[in-house]
Amino acid sequence: MARPIWTGTLSFGLLNVPVSLMSGERRVDISFRMLDSRDRKPIRFERVNAETGEEVPWKDIVKAFEYDKGSYVVVEKEDIASAAPQTHDSIDVEAFVDLGEISLRSYEKPYVIVPGKKAEKGYVLLRETLRDTGRAGIARVVIRTREYLCAVVPEGDALILLMLRYPQELVDPAEYKLPEGKPADYRISKRESEMAASLIDSMSVGWRAEDYQDEFRGRLEAIIRKRLKAKGATTRIIDEQAEPEDAATNVVDFMSLLQKSLDEKKRTPASKRAPARKAPARKAPAKKARKSTRRTASS
Repeated sequence: MARPIWTGTLSFGLLNVPVSLMSGERRVDISFRMLDSRDRKPIRFERVNAETGEEVPWKDIVKAFEYDKGSYVVVEKEDIASAAPQTHDSIDVEAFVDLGEISLRSYEKPYVIVPGKKAEKGYVLLRETLRDTGRAGIARVVIRTREYLCAVVPEGDALILLMLRYPQELVDPAEYKLPEGKPADYRISKRESEMAASLIDSMSVGWRAEDYQDEFRGRLEAIIRKRLKAKGATTRIIDEQAEPEDAATNVVDFMSLLQKSLDEKKRTPASKRAPARKAPARKAPAKKARKSTRRTASS
């Protein structure tokens, strides 16, 4: 059974609801170990002194801030503890905002808020009120020694705590060169806008998260199973993708591309298409490659 990451109270106004935070995500990445290609033995990483090359035990390692190239100021454990917030046992809702006002770029990590024993009434009261008003509770919570900004939002029968990035952690899009102005400034005709809207409409479907799978992970698992059956023999996987004809030019006939896309969508209605399309099986190279112990590139 999953264990809570944090236990405390969810407070808003004078109401305090005993709750626990449970993980709202599941890591399914395939992890790799690094091996010595000569004997297939695991690689061990060591902490070494950059000047002497000698290994340094954990007890002799301190944290420091590099304020100038090669110049450091040591930060003691007591310094970090003194800067840490004092409140560790509550999710303090400071304000309520319209959910739509929170930038999508601010969302970082989800947790599921689970009510404690006999705390269902306050939990449901907050959940349904947030749902009815279309608002999110903006709160702060301390996990271990760090304080996080977060949003409390309803989803189904649950209250979800979404970690938020602080403003200074976000890059202002204005720092990049972006196209400004009206569509007419870029010679976008009314007909092109209408066709683009028709294309989007023809491709629109209801959002079903379960229809989208990590296809790369699936293909990688298949490769690993194949390697296991081959008892370590290497199989070179070649991804042959033709480069689009218009890849080297900025001159694009939008009208013809939009019309072609619309024609294809008319032949296959959006409601009958699978949202995530499986990649076609790749054929093995015609020429048989010699056995090699060299590792292929991996992510």
